[in-house]
Amino acid sequence: MSITASINLQRGSFQLEVKLELPAKGITALFGRSGSGKTTILRCIAGLERVNSMSLSVNGDVWQDEQLFLPVHQRALGYVFQEASLFPHLNVERNLMFGYNRVAKAQRQICFTETVELLGLSSLLKRYPEQLSGGQRQRVAIARALLTSPRLLLMDEPMASLDQSSKAEILPYIERLHASLGIPIIYVSHAIDEVSRLADYMVLLEQGRVLAQGPLQELLTRTDLPLAHSANAAAVIKARVQAHSDDYISELQLADGQCLSISQQNIALGTEVRARVLARDVAIALAPPQQFSVNNCLAVTLLEISDDPNPGHVLLKLALSDQVLLSRISRRSLQRLALQPGQLLYALVKAVSLDL
Repeated sequence: MSITASINLQRGSFQLEVKLELPAKGITALFGRSGSGKTTILRCIAGLERVNSMSLSVNGDVWQDEQLFLPVHQRALGYVFQEASLFPHLNVERNLMFGYNRVAKAQRQICFTETVELLGLSSLLKRYPEQLSGGQRQRVAIARALLTSPRLLLMDEPMASLDQSSKAEILPYIERLHASLGIPIIYVSHAIDEVSRLADYMVLLEQGRVLAQGPLQELLTRTDLPLAHSANAAAVIKARVQAHSDDYISELQLADGQCLSISQQNIALGTEVRARVLARDVAIALAPPQQFSVNNCLAVTLLEISDDPNPGHVLLKLALSDQVLLSRISRRSLQRLALQPGQLLYALVKAVSLDL
């Protein structure tokens, strides 16, 4: 099952022309610069933009084509905007009930109590919006959207107006949605760190066109795309929390049996996590070095050497079993080590440079 859309929209000098085939599970990120068409796509999917040249189906059900246009209230979706837009005269509980009561009892797929617990709202139910932090208001907005029992949840830069502290507060709750609910989420953002942490699938947009779409890990490390050549180029590595040590280090086990050490995280043993590894934080050795401060020394195979926007740098694409790392090194180091594709190498990564 999937979500498919074809949109051709002209607004003044801007033209949006995209074809999407998105998985009907997990989080899909629409990513690109401001003005690339991310929010317009979301509004088209929601039915907020009336587009004649558009088709949309969700798990085989047609919501829009040449003959049919379901209005917003007939599309089984929830929408979370940049601003929470809660009713100021209603407390949290009554704001939530507004969404819950829109759905007939027989059609409710989402439990009120479970949603409140999932988003950590139990202690906030009697408060009014003016008594909440920005992150708390957005959690209420997400819960209200979920309580309409949507088949699709749309999130339009829900953290754009939040400070760093509020973003750190709300991210774990969005991750909970990903882990606990089977509702597909389409998530708009221009912040690559958010996308790397949350998304499973990515649509990369540029000036109203789809530059690429596919699994997140694949797109982040494709050297024919601009993401891999940006200053913050990174790979996302999946692993499982294996151990916590007394010296404030957590050990993550990779699928190939190798371990990745990171500064200790308060995450339960056995939890599957993903670590974002910046290309600039990955050094290369021809053999495992002795007596050095870097905690991680991973056996990798050199797949590809690419030019970088900085002529003094090159980008290495490295196979870590069935996953991929990126490393940005100097051209001098490339020549000094005589690196060639197919070579067995060792990727060195500081534990303090990693985050989950």
